[in-house]
Amino acid sequence: MLATTCFLIVVAATLAITRWAASRASGREGFYAANGSVSAGQNGLAIAGDFVSAATLLGTTGIYFAAGADSILYLVPFLLGLCFMLAWIAGPLRELGRFTLGDVVTSRLDSPVLRVYSGASTIVISLIYLVAQLVGAGGLIAILFGLPFVAAVVIVGALMAVYVTFGGMIAATWVQVIKAAILLAAIAVLAVLCLVKGGGLEAIYARAEAAHELGAKLFALHGQKMDLFSTVSLVAGLSLGTMGLPHLLVRVFTVRDAVAARNSVAIGTAIIASVLAVIFLVIAPSTVAFVKGVPEYQDAAGGVRGGVNMAVVHLASAVGGELLFGVIAAVAFATILAVVAGLTVTVASAASHDIYATLAGKKLSDEGHELSVFRWTAVGASALAVVLAIALQKENIAVLVAGAMVLAASANFPILFLVIYWRGLTVAGAIAGGLTGLVSAMVLLVLGPSVWVKVLGNPAPIFPAEYPTLITMPLAFVVAWLVSRATAAPEPWARPLDEPA
Repeated sequence: MLATTCFLIVVAATLAITRWAASRASGREGFYAANGSVSAGQNGLAIAGDFVSAATLLGTTGIYFAAGADSILYLVPFLLGLCFMLAWIAGPLRELGRFTLGDVVTSRLDSPVLRVYSGASTIVISLIYLVAQLVGAGGLIAILFGLPFVAAVVIVGALMAVYVTFGGMIAATWVQVIKAAILLAAIAVLAVLCLVKGGGLEAIYARAEAAHELGAKLFALHGQKMDLFSTVSLVAGLSLGTMGLPHLLVRVFTVRDAVAARNSVAIGTAIIASVLAVIFLVIAPSTVAFVKGVPEYQDAAGGVRGGVNMAVVHLASAVGGELLFGVIAAVAFATILAVVAGLTVTVASAASHDIYATLAGKKLSDEGHELSVFRWTAVGASALAVVLAIALQKENIAVLVAGAMVLAASANFPILFLVIYWRGLTVAGAIAGGLTGLVSAMVLLVLGPSVWVKVLGNPAPIFPAEYPTLITMPLAFVVAWLVSRATAAPEPWARPLDEPA
């Protein structure tokens, strides 16, 4: 009963925020970028909220539960990516863009085709990331209310459509900020209770080692036995893909200037580093110590009740009873709602501002048509994400997020970096490089073990590695460079070769 009450309080609070935001969200500035009114501190919390998502809280602890210390490969690269973003991307991005990544790339290369491509790439990557969050949300609601997974996901999809349709980026931002603050407190309480009940960190580690089939190897790398190529590709995809994630990058447009953008990334990085340290050092080992092999938390097949993604929720019940179970479940759900709201805003903004406004030939000042498309796209994106989440419900959400990061590293990061730092980039080069990275990454991910074997049920993968970043990202850079060189306009002082000196 307590768990249900906590959950309903969270839903009611987020709906109240949405109603308040709706009164402040007017025009494109409000719906796309929160009128640039978010402070650096608030935006830092929102960025932290984007990262400490369902994949982090549920998926990463799930990976640790299954394979031990290898889960660090899903944590540290995020911090590297944020440091790179702080140094290379945040300031220039704020100076070049207004609402979307399409604004950024076309600020240098004025091309309708390039804007449409940027919008399409944003939608694809954001949808995959969105699906990961919905898988986590569906599992949570299924456990709390005993609902089928399908019904649970439909409920979440309906809620996120409501948030975005009425409140836009203002609602998404404030849900993130408030959620992040509550999440920090909840994680701190959970960690303290784990340490108290477990008798200290050393005792927790000993208990986890005894409970897990890996034994002492639980605390060593390569518990998943991932090959070197896949490991390096994963790290590259997560770190460099961070700078290509559309829903994170658009956060810099919600603050007033480049200085505030850099400060918000720095604040977000500090918060995220603290949270990840607590999760990896205390909470994740505690899930093994307190949940592994305990009949109360097992299903009929001997696995974790609700799936391995729910291990941390059961941990809350083990160390804090029903009250903490309800609080952690509610906070995790709020985390998911906040992230999916931001993702849906990103998808809807790309569809309305980049694709619709370009293809329909509407003036960018024609806000009525554009915002109508924004709202309908938000509803459509929610429905599509629900369908995909149902299809991929058995997949670990951290793995799904990793796939989205690989796409971002392959399709968005190369073009964004070249737009900012290489004046030789042409429209044709940007489109060719981006498409090459996007298509090659999608194809190789599908042909790899995560999809071809685990999802589609084939006996062996066609592409042997889990993550193809080391192939697809350099390929995007090379194609962009080659095509740009081939399509570059001659320098104004150059004379034709057949013209006499």
